[in-house]
Amino acid sequence: MVTEEFKQLGSSHKRLPWQLQYTTQAAEQCGSFSVPIGEFCVTAMARRRVWSGCVGPVYLALVAVLLRADVQARPANMSAHKDKNPNSKEENEILPPDHLNGVKLEMDGHINKDFHQEVFLGKDMEEFEEDSEPRRNRRKLMEIFNKVDFNRDKSVSAKEMQRWIMEKTEEHFQEAVKENKLSFRAVDPDGDAHVTWDEYRVKFLASKGFNDKEMAEKIKNNEDLKLDEETQEVLESLKDRWFQADNPPGDQLLNEEEFLSFLHPEHSRGMLKYMVKEIVRDLDQDGDQRLTLPEFISLPMGTVENQQAQDIDDDWVRERKKEFQEVIDANHDNFITMEELEEYMDPMNEYNALNEAKQMIAVADENQNRSLELEEILKYSEYFTGSKLMDYARNVHEEF
Repeated sequence: MVTEEFKQLGSSHKRLPWQLQYTTQAAEQCGSFSVPIGEFCVTAMARRRVWSGCVGPVYLALVAVLLRADVQARPANMSAHKDKNPNSKEENEILPPDHLNGVKLEMDGHINKDFHQEVFLGKDMEEFEEDSEPRRNRRKLMEIFNKVDFNRDKSVSAKEMQRWIMEKTEEHFQEAVKENKLSFRAVDPDGDAHVTWDEYRVKFLASKGFNDKEMAEKIKNNEDLKLDEETQEVLESLKDRWFQADNPPGDQLLNEEEFLSFLHPEHSRGMLKYMVKEIVRDLDQDGDQRLTLPEFISLPMGTVENQQAQDIDDDWVRERKKEFQEVIDANHDNFITMEELEEYMDPMNEYNALNEAKQMIAVADENQNRSLELEEILKYSEYFTGSKLMDYARNVHEEF
């Protein structure tokens, strides 16, 4: 018998793994039950007659699977799981991504935890994986330092870092353009260089397991599609986004450039405004179309299921408070307007890039000279690359 707590855990990643609880009945009977966790499933079979004989196997099974799943205690920021997308390949080709490289906020309004690495490494991010060889990572980081050090004075200034950040952001832009060509081809099989909303809708429903011919016929005849509530909500959200991406005069058709804006709002000023509007709508509790500090650090509706889960992620709250007060609220009036949030999220804003460069330097500038030397970047490699280099001082000596 599956307890209600396990059902809730299996249907959502928003609960912490250690919040698993047995009901009194389950504890007494210790029957057969199945616990889904993400893509994994824990099944514990035990005989009802001996409680002590079943606790050990059940506990070990749960621990083993949780360790294998590498579940992190980040209830307040589900964006930490952005790379663990269970969508099919076809869905990933035609659905707007939840995560946008080089943009400070996620689509759900959470802070992009990988932003520093994305704007420092660009398309080379995958080369710095946790299980990659430290010596190779060190050599690669030294090569990057030499590229950032444009004037070859063996230090990186804020201006040099700003220039580098803009280059890496442009790399992410070009990657998105390249991926968009493939995505557009997937939704435009007849190659007429434009896609209607109905054509896209059929493709989307087919990616969700619906029969494409049957859906196309129903849409043509204006029949009820009989969709489940979740699919209908997603479709309505996509429709709103679709028409926002349709540049005036609106014809309900998207060409390749407009489809790029549909998938990647950071490529269009108009769509960036739309993205900001959606984030403010989710966080704005009093409806005044601006955000106070309490609104910005609170969680969007439905993100967590109880107060305990929100309280656990204190680091997340502190980070958002710092970002609100020191970065986004430009005029320090204790409000974030849509204009301020738009400027903050614009990846090609040179002023933001300079501020980001200064912040990155401040993190590792141990000698307080307002620039970075190679030793400092290597020592703080985990901040810049997500990969920690062991015994950096000895390794630098060996390289030289």
